[in-house]
Amino acid sequence: MIKIFMVCVGLLVTHSYGETEFATPKPAIDHPRQIVFSIDNFDLKAVNHVLSTVNNVIKFYRPENTEVVIVTYGQGIKALLKNGNKEIRTRVEALMTYDIEFIACENSMRTLKITKKELLDDISFATAGIVEIIERKLQGFTYIKL
Repeated sequence: MIKIFMVCVGLLVTHSYGETEFATPKPAIDHPRQIVFSIDNFDLKAVNHVLSTVNNVIKFYRPENTEVVIVTYGQGIKALLKNGNKEIRTRVEALMTYDIEFIACENSMRTLKITKKELLDDISFATAGIVEIIERKLQGFTYIKL
């Protein structure tokens, strides 16, 4: 009797901790998961949290099955500075090797008096970061705000 009980408990535990089921269509090169993240402040803990989350997402789905965009605005623009925090710069550059697109808000750049030359190479630009997020959502991207 105890053996039967233990087998039943084992089946319940195994079933309740199964793998994530993908929605249809499953992530693939021709059906990538489209996700937009934002960085709107330069709190190092918050910026690292976003970068770690993006890393986890692309590891799970695989880089070829994702289209990830990170929109920076407000103080978050500082995460893209060439002469900024070295750890953040290294992490951003590493994510860029996986075709993660970083977009800087030009309105925020003007407000903070940051020029394009001060930012990392291969950054994209949008007139207004928040509008870029809205438009990406309307294009079907999932917006993740951490």
